[in-house]
Amino acid sequence: MQAHGENKPYLCEQTSSRKRHLVPQMIIHSRKKHYSCTICGSIFSQKGNLIQHKKTHVEEASYSCEVCSYVFHEKEKFASHMKAHRKKTYSCAQCEYSSSYEQSLVKHIRTHTGEKPYSCEQCGSSFSQKSTLTEHIRTHTGEKPYSCEQCEYSSSHKYDLVKHIRTHTGEKPYSCQQCGYSFSVQSNLVKHLRLHTGEKPYSCEQCGNSFSRKAHLVQHMRTHTNEKPYSCEQCGSSFSQKSALKRHIRTHTGEKPYSCEKCGKSFSQKAHLVQHMRTHTNEPRLK
Repeated sequence: MQAHGENKPYLCEQTSSRKRHLVPQMIIHSRKKHYSCTICGSIFSQKGNLIQHKKTHVEEASYSCEVCSYVFHEKEKFASHMKAHRKKTYSCAQCEYSSSYEQSLVKHIRTHTGEKPYSCEQCGSSFSQKSTLTEHIRTHTGEKPYSCEQCEYSSSHKYDLVKHIRTHTGEKPYSCQQCGYSFSVQSNLVKHLRLHTGEKPYSCEQCGNSFSRKAHLVQHMRTHTNEKPYSCEQCGSSFSQKSALKRHIRTHTGEKPYSCEKCGKSFSQKAHLVQHMRTHTNEPRLK
């Protein structure tokens, strides 16, 4: 009943009403020095105990291992731990890939197996990496956490923002070693290099024609399927290529963006300007 009452027969001014708690607490209060944790308020009789206790607080400066997620509070121990990982080399049995990190090898192996363990609950799309799934989910939520400081552009993908910023800075970090041409995006350099090598990795399964760009293969496939996905809103005419639709729309708008520098005459299509220029150079016109 005493536990429910207001009286506390075993009273320490700073602590509990229970006798079994009183003895160790009085010992603590009777000592000359008390060491308190500034984070949680815990009291220790020895400074060494306080130091060890503080290491349990994540809020303190800590070092997290990206390989195994182990957390260290001392930089020296963290460095020693990381060396232990780097001593090992994890190699792919199917190709020459190797890494100091086991998790990196796990991700790489999925490029061979096609394994995609991370699935979207909304549409069922699967991905080989968790980070890719996270980015994909933003296509459903509309979240665009990466914003440009110079304009209103925002994106759900961090790398898309990096590419966009180069439209402001003019940076073109990817250069062709053969001709010096530079690009803001690495994929454009890869496409450009095929002009030098003649590589055409995209082949049509129906006729065998090959192309240096996937987009060109997609356009070509429409010659077999007769697909015309681009339609004119004004007259309903359909086209297999977006560029053909743009040229067609000019027949409605009267736009003529291609001008002759010699006589000022304008044309709706670039090919018509090329034919016109031959009238100035006396070249025979192509029939």
